[in-house]
This record gives sequence, C-alpha cells and structure tokens, in this order.
Amino acid sequence: MPNIKPISDLRNYSAVLEDVTVGSPVYLTKNGHGCYTIMDINEQEEMSRKARKYDKVVAELEVMKMLNEGLASANEEGWIDEDSMRSHFKERFENE
Repeated sequence: MPNIKPISDLRNYSAVLEDVTVGSPVYLTKNGHGCYTIMDINEQEEMSRKARKYDKVVAELEVMKMLNEGLASANEEGWIDEDSMRSHFKERFENE
C-alpha cells in the first residue's frame, strides 16, 4: 500500500524519512494532490540506470529501423555507385 503523507508532515522530517525504504517511497501531497516523492537513493540510482539503458535500446532500434528503410529503398529503387555517393555528399557539404 502506498505511503502517502501531507507535505506538512515534513515539520518532523525524521519521522517521514524513517518510512522510506527500497521499494517503498513516501508520496507527499500538497492541498490534497500528489506533489513530491521521497525515495531511497539506491532505488533512484537503479531507476536512472534502467532509464539510460532504455534510452540506449530505443536509439539502437531507431537506427536499425532507419537502416532497414534504407535497405528496402535501395532494393526497390536501386543502389547507387560509390562515385555518385561521394559527389552527392561533396555537393551537400560544400553548400552548407
């Protein structure tokens, strides 16, 4: 069951902090609405690590999707030779 307390309980913050454990954060409310969360730092660091890993996986999937789209396009429309590719990028970077 979530541990929910009004923010005014922070007047006695040591009592609030005693209720914080890994997997059991304390949620603080202000005027009856959720406002803040107090959690164990180890749990927060683990969540951050997982979020970074998730972001990396999403980026990898996006790159793979783009590569597959490029492969499909090349198979449908034909491949270009190396000289055409070099001249395309040379022109592109000279115009920037």
